[in-house]
Amino acid sequence: MTPPDQEPDVPDAEPTTDTSSPSPDAGPDAAPDAGPDAPPAFADLGLREELVKALDQLGYEEPTPIQAEAIPPLLAGRDLLGQAATGTGKTAAFALPLLQRIPDEVDRGRQPIGLVLVPTRELAMQVSEAIHTYGKAMGARVLPIYGGQPIFRQLKQLDRGVDIVVATPGRAMDHLGRGSLALDSLEVVVLDEADEMLDMGFAEDIEAILEQAPAERQTTLFSATLPRRISYLADRHLNNPVRIQIKREEPAEGEAPKVKEVVYVVTRHHKPAALARVLDVEDPAATIVFCRTRLEVDELTSTMNGRGYRAEALHGGMDQGMRDRVMNRFRSGAAELLIATDVAARGLDIDTLTHVVNHSLPSAVESYTHRIGRVGRAGREGMAISLVEPREHRAMKAIERHTGRKMQVETVPTVADLRARRLGMLRASMREMLLADGDDLDTFRPVVESLSDEFDLVEIALAGIKLAHDETHSDADDDDVPEASFSGKGKGDKGGYQGKNSRGGPGGGKPRSSSGPTTKLWMNLGREAGMRPKDLVGAIANETSLTGRDVGAIQIHGRFSLVEVPAAAAEEVISSLMRTKIRGKKAKVREDKIT
Repeated sequence: MTPPDQEPDVPDAEPTTDTSSPSPDAGPDAAPDAGPDAPPAFADLGLREELVKALDQLGYEEPTPIQAEAIPPLLAGRDLLGQAATGTGKTAAFALPLLQRIPDEVDRGRQPIGLVLVPTRELAMQVSEAIHTYGKAMGARVLPIYGGQPIFRQLKQLDRGVDIVVATPGRAMDHLGRGSLALDSLEVVVLDEADEMLDMGFAEDIEAILEQAPAERQTTLFSATLPRRISYLADRHLNNPVRIQIKREEPAEGEAPKVKEVVYVVTRHHKPAALARVLDVEDPAATIVFCRTRLEVDELTSTMNGRGYRAEALHGGMDQGMRDRVMNRFRSGAAELLIATDVAARGLDIDTLTHVVNHSLPSAVESYTHRIGRVGRAGREGMAISLVEPREHRAMKAIERHTGRKMQVETVPTVADLRARRLGMLRASMREMLLADGDDLDTFRPVVESLSDEFDLVEIALAGIKLAHDETHSDADDDDVPEASFSGKGKGDKGGYQGKNSRGGPGGGKPRSSSGPTTKLWMNLGREAGMRPKDLVGAIANETSLTGRDVGAIQIHGRFSLVEVPAAAAEEVISSLMRTKIRGKKAKVREDKIT
């Protein structure tokens, strides 16, 4: 094998084509007019006629930069080390040359000639489906193998014979141990999302698989980032590779970026409220919210469900059946929020996804690239939102240095912003109804006519709009999220808690710190009693010295509820709520004993 420090014959490639053009993994939008420097067509890259025809039938007209740069050297048999972000079309970049190697059906054996290793089962399914689509006319036999699927099906298919296997490293090792996966005829190994596989602890499995693969093979490695351990892996297992680096397309001056990156500086105590406010204003179709730990995922999921959102949790502590059910609900629209850890959400490609939220910044800057790569794929627009604590200024700067982009720091939307958004949506709904067939409106005409003798028509309309607004929205928990800054203090914030009474409530005393410790309170009223988050917030705001903005995470369960309040105010909240009724019922309140 050639020494790893030897320079490749082909120089490092930079993007030279327009990434807005349609291509595999990028969608069949119309391509711009060809000019003298126009990128090559797929037919110019040396691909087989069956592949070119299949791409044409799919509506793909010209390759993306990574495809234009990677396909020729791969067809020539060179090893390749490629750095490209998710959504740039790298699946087709390695899939098409791999399919090119498949012999005619009469000459095919039972053992695979290609092995593609991917970090997750979701990505295994996506890559397998893509390769099958491109090679359908050739009769390509493609098999995804991953955990969570009955292994006997995989064994049966492997015994019948396959051309290309797409596998997670763990399941590939299982089959190698059983002797059901033979690598003797292997010509190509592809490591897709290599940095993610290393992050997930597959380094030893990858090394073992590559050691068992034939020495005379082609090896392709794609990674969104190129940390030192990726370079070490490439030096050990790639032979004089062609190196390609495709950077994300930067928007032209004056144009909005495909993925808008926004930062809101928020204290940890107010993150759930800030998340809810941002979601209410943005009104996304589908959102992934990233957390660092399983515990944080479970707590935030419960909190957001208590606030009226349809949220689902996804983390490594769930078995595969549970994860499949969660993903099916999210993809079908039954859930609008997917709250997940990095490991659980890797490899996901969801067409309806428009927003990614970093509820917690990732511990590794490389993970930020993977997170925001879930949106803005294949030229689609998206938004990446980060809720950053005042103390995390350096972490945010490290991410900016890593990405080479400056994130836009904005103020959390105010109550006025939210109300304007709600009224705008109500106006749009009313206008749509008025433009549609008005037969359904005639049912309500007697009500308007009977009131018109006593009131002006404008006043009747205003009353109707107010009723419609109040029916769907409540202002009980509409309090502005306190502003924060990277200095640790927001506008007008002296660093301490300020309730209704600056001396600490009716009885006076020391002010309490809103950024200090909190206490979780248990209440014996839940969903079965009709309890809603706004009921809890309203009761606390009306009966204690706290305001709605001082109330933290709320979890509404079947027969009980949990609410976070400043620890210094816990006794006051308990005694006040025990003396009143909530939704007509006496409440029993105490500190939660399970934390």
